[in-house]
Parts: sequence; C-alpha cells; structure tokens
Amino acid sequence: MAAYKGALIGCGFFAVNQMHGWQDLADVEIAAICDRDPERLRIVGDQFGVTRRYQSADEMFAAGGFDFVDIATTVGSHRALVELAASHKVPAICQKPFAPTLEDAKAMVAAAEKAGIPLMIHENFRWQTPILAVKAVLESGAIGSPFWGRVSFRSGFDVFSGQPYLAKGKRFIIEDLGIHSLDIARFLFGDASRMTARTRRINPAIAGEDVATMLLDHENGITSIVDVSYATKLPEEPFPETFVEIDASEGTLRLGNDYKLTAHGPTGTTQSTVAPNLLPWASRPWHNIQESVALIQKHWIERLAEGKQPDTSGRDNLKTFALVEAAYLSAERGETVRLGDLLG
Repeated sequence: MAAYKGALIGCGFFAVNQMHGWQDLADVEIAAICDRDPERLRIVGDQFGVTRRYQSADEMFAAGGFDFVDIATTVGSHRALVELAASHKVPAICQKPFAPTLEDAKAMVAAAEKAGIPLMIHENFRWQTPILAVKAVLESGAIGSPFWGRVSFRSGFDVFSGQPYLAKGKRFIIEDLGIHSLDIARFLFGDASRMTARTRRINPAIAGEDVATMLLDHENGITSIVDVSYATKLPEEPFPETFVEIDASEGTLRLGNDYKLTAHGPTGTTQSTVAPNLLPWASRPWHNIQESVALIQKHWIERLAEGKQPDTSGRDNLKTFALVEAAYLSAERGETVRLGDLLG
C-alpha cells in the first residue's frame, strides 16, 4: 500500500508526464483524477489504471481519500483550485505559470499558509540534470565567485502544435518559457533587485511575444542576462536545451550544445557531458524536461515526509513570478523596474 495517495486535476498534454513521474515512485499512488473533458479523463484513467474519475473538482475534494493534489490545469483556474485545496487542508502542487496576476499568486500563498499546507509550484527547469550540474560546480568553489552570467534558450521548435493555446495569448514566451529561465537565474545567481527587458514578436501568426532579452541586477552584485526565443532558426535545433555561461573570480563555466559542460579554473579545465537520463517512458528531445518532472515530484514527496516546504514553494516562486511581471512592465515602459516595488 502506497504511503501517499494523490489526486491530479487536469489531464492534458503535459499531465501525462506527471502521471508517469508519480507511477515511478514506489510510495505514491494517484487515487483520483479530474478533468472537465470526459474523453481526456478516459484516456488518462485507462492508461494509468485510475478508476476514480471526476469532472468536478468540488466533487473530488468532497469525496476525499488523497493526501495531496497535483494541479495541472491552465493558469486561469489555478487560484480557485489552490484555494479549494486550502479549504480542505490538502497540500497542493500547482503548475506554472503560478497565476494570472501577482495579486492572485500572493492570495494563493496566503490561503495555503493560513491553512497550514505546503504549496509547491511545478517549476521543474531548476531540477534538470545539466542545471543541477552547473549548481554543483558553483557550490564547489572551483571557479570562485561569479560576477556575470547568462541563461539562454533560443529555438525554432514548433511548440504550438502540441499546445495550440500558446499562440493565442497576448503574453507568450516570458510567461511560458522565460519564467523557467528566470527561475534558473535566481537558482544560480540569487534574487534580483532590478529588471530591464525588451521583447519582440517575429512570428506573425501568434498573438504574444516570441523573443525576449532581460538584464537582471542581482542583490549580491552579479549581473545576468536571460534571453529566450522561439524565432531562432539554427542549423541544429537545440530544443529543449538551456545554455549557461558564467564568469567568476577564478574561472569560467560554459554549458553548451549536447549538454557539454566546461569548467575552467586555477587547477585546469574539465569537460564533461551532463546529459539527462532517458527514462523508460520518456522520448527525445523531451527527456530533459521529463526527467526534471520526475525529480521535482520525488522532492515533493521527500519534503512532505519531512514536514518541510519544498524548494520551489509558493512563497519562493513569488520572486520568480515577480520577475515575469517586471519583465513585461519594463518592456512596456522602456525602463528599469525595481522588484521591491512589486513584492512590497
């Protein structure tokens, strides 16, 4: 018998990865699933052997029988569902982006804290094997103290075929992808105090921006650049790899194509491949992201067992969400935005 029973709300494109991740954990069972679309409920329920299926989240919570809920719906429903979980005192995982607005996100954190439940945002990019490898080099001190960094994701991959709704929103790449890259910048370089951003829309068939360049002033004095693009046509498509460059007091680090990591310091240069594992249910090129889903869910269960907040808690993710808001404000106004003005 599983030590933890969970429920999943939202059986769409990405949720299948989460179901696989839960299935891989010996002490977890997904006891119930919920989706407004009966066909998606049937497909996911049949694939993963879940018999309790609901089209209403209210009905699912009323029936109970689970220790946590994994909310894998689109952003507009997040606040209501997190507040519903809080009202039942059920620990909750919420898919990114956190909420439609920073005010909604703050209200969700407040509801979870008032209910005394952990709230984790499914911010999985910092759990990617290559990003964890970069963090390990920094923490080892092998290259000294960083003073400049770059987090870069540039691709021409067609993300709209699998997620057509992405082409319709007035906000696109910063909210959908840049949020991950900004969280990586926080993870590696610490919290930021100021943001300057510029955006472009290159693809005429979409409503939002598909290119963004962001300059961050970090509280510890590090300067970083976060650049993202879905309009970049390269000779070899790198999707979904994130590239990292770091200059530090004693050396440099470069995470490049095909997960090649080069660290140069006083003792010499080391080169290694920090490729993600190809899990049995994963498929290239998505396996990097898919493995990070499994890793963040494992982290959630570990923290649940310890009674501690996860690393990407709702309160922590407010700082990442504020960077997203600051980027849009900066691009709109053409000026630098102070993060303190948003977080209060």
